[in-house]
Amino acid sequence: MDLFGEDAGADKQAGTPLALRMRPRTLAEFVGQQEIIGPDSSLRRSIEQDRVSSLILYGPPGSGKTALAMIIAAYTHSHFEPLNAVTAGVADIRRIMDEARKRRQSGVRTILFIDEIHRFSRTQQDALLPAVEDGTVILIGATTENPFISVTGALVSRCRVYALRALTDDEVRLIVERALADPERGLGGQVDCDEDALGHIVRVAGGDARVALNALEAAAMSAVPGPDGRRRITLKLAEDALQRKAAVYDQAGDAHYDTASAFIKSIRGSDPDAAVFWLARMIYGGEDPRFIARRLIISAAEDIGLADPMALPVAVAAAQAVEMVGLPEARIPLAEATIYLALAPKSNSAYLAIDRALEDVAAKNTGAVPVHLRGTGYRGAERLGSGSGYLYPHDFPGHYVAQQYLPDEMQGTRYYTPGNLGREAHLAQFHLQITERD
Repeated sequence: MDLFGEDAGADKQAGTPLALRMRPRTLAEFVGQQEIIGPDSSLRRSIEQDRVSSLILYGPPGSGKTALAMIIAAYTHSHFEPLNAVTAGVADIRRIMDEARKRRQSGVRTILFIDEIHRFSRTQQDALLPAVEDGTVILIGATTENPFISVTGALVSRCRVYALRALTDDEVRLIVERALADPERGLGGQVDCDEDALGHIVRVAGGDARVALNALEAAAMSAVPGPDGRRRITLKLAEDALQRKAAVYDQAGDAHYDTASAFIKSIRGSDPDAAVFWLARMIYGGEDPRFIARRLIISAAEDIGLADPMALPVAVAAAQAVEMVGLPEARIPLAEATIYLALAPKSNSAYLAIDRALEDVAAKNTGAVPVHLRGTGYRGAERLGSGSGYLYPHDFPGHYVAQQYLPDEMQGTRYYTPGNLGREAHLAQFHLQITERD
């Protein structure tokens, strides 16, 4: 059988897109979202037992919302009525409700699936309420928008909301590999895909299975058959299909570590242009933005430190923004934090201090906690003399009094050497002033 010729299967002859042909038909074929559809999940049990109640599937494009709805349609004995919010109106809703009431009188339930339900107006959503509330229909809505904002509160309150996540690269790869191998609905093993081309398709898809399958199909159609009739997808074909050049970047290889190293060293070297460039290389290459955020947090503590104590909150805020909004929007707070850290005064005093202290703790007999520093909140502490002789700094001028804080064995040891830039210069000056009184 020639996949691309006149003898192709009915679906392929009709020009049905690969992404539609490869849509999972069973729960076993469904890839990803195991948090909500795994073997022990309540949603999976309700699907298998045909006891689904009204629900809203919320997640990014290509994460499996419509596929999951179609699986429910395959498992249920109810009448399944699909509707697209872009093309449907109030008249369509009323017609479906009337038909559903008639079926209900005959003992047949109706499941109403509304794709892109967030596109319904408030009036259209309100028209659904009576039938959802009295059980005339079981509503399954799919949306890429936050349903707690884009769907009326009355409708959301009558549904369970399931949040789907973007697929991981491994999950997208599995879907693409299945499409390459499937002789019935996929490319039938008649197409070879170079590893770098496959990796590019997976990375650029950004967790969207539909994007990956569309790109795979476009690249396969562009490939020229070899002498054996097989087609080969090269990196160039994958780039053309996605209209995006492949980055010289491998999330698990040398490019990953080299680029991250250049990123941090550019921040440490106070070069905001270079730092933003390496940030762009990582984002374009498909790097996990959470990895980038973690590197910023480390840099803020290691390289800026006390010279600008605000650097760490800025980096942490960028990491929180990544979790809250995701890419592509998260590129902006990541860039903001990167530039801030690059321009901040630098100090590694905290980094050096803790490492010196850890070396001593690991290698030396550092002694016991001095008696006057010991806690007093446990039973028998007073009889043991714990806390005896402790001087409370707030009782003294300037909230400072000289006393021993290190164990006897460690007296005179210095771990912290203050820097002379930014905020740390002021901190160091204060420390010098109070200790000169000793």
